[in-house]
Amino acid sequence: GAPGDVNSNVLVARSTGDAQLDKAVWQWLSWDKNQKTKEQIESLLQDGKHKELRDRLCCRLSFGTAGLRSAMGAGFCYINDLTVIQSTQGIYKYLERNFSDFKQRGFVVGYDTRGQVTSNCSSKKLAKLTAAVLLAKDVPVYFFSTYVPTPFVPYAVQQLGAVAGVMITASHNRKEDNGYKVYWENGAQITSPHDKEIIKCIEECVEPWNGSWNENLVDTSPLRQDPLKKICDCYMEDLKKICYHRELNVQTSLKFVHTSFHGVGHDYVQLAFKAFGFQPPIPVPEQKDPDPDFSTVRCPNPEEGESVLELSLRLAEKENAKVVVATDPDADRLAVAEQQENGCWKVFTGNELAALFGWWMFSRWKENCSQDADVRNVYMLATTVSSKILRAIALKEGFHFEETLPGFKWIGSRVKNLLDNGKEVLFAFEESIGFMCGTSVLDKDGVSAAVVIAEMATYLEGQNLTLAQKLIEIYEMYGYHISKTSYFLCYDPPTIKRIFERLRNFDGPQSYPRCCGIYNILHVRDVTTGYDSSQLNKKSVLPVSKSSQMITFTFQNGCVATLRTSGTEPKIKYYAEMCALPEQSDRRVLEEELQKLIEALIENFLEPDKNGLTWRSA
Repeated sequence: GAPGDVNSNVLVARSTGDAQLDKAVWQWLSWDKNQKTKEQIESLLQDGKHKELRDRLCCRLSFGTAGLRSAMGAGFCYINDLTVIQSTQGIYKYLERNFSDFKQRGFVVGYDTRGQVTSNCSSKKLAKLTAAVLLAKDVPVYFFSTYVPTPFVPYAVQQLGAVAGVMITASHNRKEDNGYKVYWENGAQITSPHDKEIIKCIEECVEPWNGSWNENLVDTSPLRQDPLKKICDCYMEDLKKICYHRELNVQTSLKFVHTSFHGVGHDYVQLAFKAFGFQPPIPVPEQKDPDPDFSTVRCPNPEEGESVLELSLRLAEKENAKVVVATDPDADRLAVAEQQENGCWKVFTGNELAALFGWWMFSRWKENCSQDADVRNVYMLATTVSSKILRAIALKEGFHFEETLPGFKWIGSRVKNLLDNGKEVLFAFEESIGFMCGTSVLDKDGVSAAVVIAEMATYLEGQNLTLAQKLIEIYEMYGYHISKTSYFLCYDPPTIKRIFERLRNFDGPQSYPRCCGIYNILHVRDVTTGYDSSQLNKKSVLPVSKSSQMITFTFQNGCVATLRTSGTEPKIKYYAEMCALPEQSDRRVLEEELQKLIEALIENFLEPDKNGLTWRSA
């Protein structure tokens, strides 16, 4: 491209003394039409901040467990107007190669309510630019006229027969972040090899095309349609397929509080409750409307538990509501709290909720299935770092349970595959409060999960049970599954690599640890390298995923523990679970054993003091 602002380009020639950086700076200043982000680069250049320029300009975004995700701001490895245009150009190129009917079928674009004033960057603006790139190339675009829950995008891709879709969201990340989540024609998030191929295509056409910057195209192009009403209506209608006790819902005196965490959830959760016959849940007024600053919470992640649920719990006490449902800012995940007899609140973990959902979805299936239905045709799924409670239920009840790699994209693809082969999938989950009830949406969905929990609580109240009491019944029937998940923050990638490499060469080269403190290790599975000591051929059954670190240890005492890096944040996460048989019902003993094992795991394998890790107790 021709130099945009001649003065800045003269400045470049004099400045950095690094040819690669000079080129990157020149490209940025020639291509970026967003004044705010352009100025960010110009001022770094003027202040001689070459290291920061290098950090911002000399690396690219890559696909993690949830698509592209990064901070908003200037630079090729941040989320901003230019990188979103580049990503969409790459996707256009890839889809054009893969679908001869791309221009008949079109593309879906949705967005949440994030934004950053200092970069003049908002989810809606990024969505408009995404649409512009495609509209300028004569691709029909289904562009939602307002913000929607993330699950609406994969749902719309399937309903409208589009070839793909993008949701602009960073889900529950900190307010500085945004992201770009890509769904394939099957309604599931893209997995490899698509992600690698798209990255290649992005690199082939980094310079913005004519028309790519024209964000007004969504208002003027005849190729743009607004799918909002149709998709919302169809979604609510489809939701009724997993409503089993409408008559109870209509009559119940139970009250529910819902918080949408300053995000998109409010209107949609209200409609979902209506579809199930409920009175609308009571919204938390301070959190019901979108706010890109998430001003009433320390962080917009409902997983953080009681500390971030403060406002909703206080409102529930005031309104005498026994159950609180919290959707995260893009409404694809759900947290639940229930008031106990003693007045305290129990905030359920993702694994505990999964035990409840698993029991519920299977018992409803059993009650409603036809005479000749075969339980062996029924499936439930979970990611491998999630609780094995569904495996225990499946073994006892006769249905199938399967595991996938972490990240809902793997669940979505596998579920689609099972459905195409005539199987019935009732439920799938990941421990980080991501649930898929039914198969209308092949991704996690906090809107449907919220209303299913409400129906479950209503039904249980008729049996004189709370959710917490039912959970204990489930554990007593299928065996206690006690798990703990938490994380350490680590902002230094070489340290993370060193921690995992040490585990791979523990007692010498290529030898994994045989014990952890006093605990003997039975098996080791390393998904990063594809090794699994429990398999005859020593190869992992789950596909290798070289781009992230993940090692699982199975201990002699029945505990399973995994260490992995997060696909979306600078975290080393640990997951540990004691799985007991139904006859081992002393919960306290199991909890103590698990706690001691976790302490050994942290001290021996993560060495937080030596490695400068910051601990977060979840």
